[in-house]
Amino acid sequence: MTDIDVEAVEEIDDAAVPSGVDAPDYVLYGGKGGVGKTTMAAATGLASARDGTSTLIVSTDPAHSLSDTLETDIPGEPTQIREEIPLYAVEIDPEDAFGENPLGVEDSLGPLAELLGDDMADPFGAAMPGTDEAAAMRLLVRYLDDERFDRVVVDTAPTGHTLRLLELPDVMETMVGRLIAFRERMSGVMESVTGMFGEGDEQLEEGMGDLRELSRRIERLRAVLQDPEKTDFRVVMVPEELSVMESERLLTQLEEFGIPVGTIVVNRVMEDLTDVADIEADWFVSPNLDDCEFCQRRWEVQQKALQRSQDVFRGHDVKRVPLFADEVRGETLLRAVAACLE
Repeated sequence: MTDIDVEAVEEIDDAAVPSGVDAPDYVLYGGKGGVGKTTMAAATGLASARDGTSTLIVSTDPAHSLSDTLETDIPGEPTQIREEIPLYAVEIDPEDAFGENPLGVEDSLGPLAELLGDDMADPFGAAMPGTDEAAAMRLLVRYLDDERFDRVVVDTAPTGHTLRLLELPDVMETMVGRLIAFRERMSGVMESVTGMFGEGDEQLEEGMGDLRELSRRIERLRAVLQDPEKTDFRVVMVPEELSVMESERLLTQLEEFGIPVGTIVVNRVMEDLTDVADIEADWFVSPNLDDCEFCQRRWEVQQKALQRSQDVFRGHDVKRVPLFADEVRGETLLRAVAACLE
């Protein structure tokens, strides 16, 4: 890198930073661990809320780096974290999430829960694959029709976890369908042994009504996630061979789920900020590709990876975010990132 002593960034021209974002109602950032998904989600959320759009940033990553990135404590319930703009954030604590029942299902299942067992009583319970993903799905279902938020930006857990999250609607739909079918097949038997459960038939009908409502919500969630007018799953990668390979696999798997991917974000590219964003950047420390051998060799590695990425990029909107000399945290640098994503 250069040996120039550059003072820390104190402010970025407001006119150069996007006010609002051109994005659907749900924006999910996914990719290999450590590629910068939290940074992108935070930058997008900040930009989205700047034009008055009520925006919620959801972190489903157990590492919970969103608080560090935004430099504020983020609780386990949606909380407005900026007074001047409608920006909300929540970090999911899987243990707390499983102590709740946001859909209100198991309490009304009554005797059906006794018959099927505790694990089946709560379809989002411990029997489901991936506790943090199930907790995230709970919140997505809960916030789907939440009138407080016009846009939800999701910082997902690393790729393997994300894919299990995306499997949950299929798993849930299958399980709820089986429960409903089981109830209908056993209706005669249930009626004959109603005395075993007290007010069994009435409670069973109430429980089955809740299951049908849950099934409808799952189907709605699936429709939203698969609708490019509603959802953009954005794959974040860095210009390195392993990240490219991971991104290729993720794109293939997302395609199998029918999840639209509109944007590819290439993070930590060794370019000048002015090459990727229309922003004043006197403060930006650029890689010295003329005299720094380390910078030159890293740039060669990145160029090879970027060349390999052409198939990944094809058909997608590609955004590049440069490698910053400083750790990207706090609103000032996040606004610079938002300008790169515009």
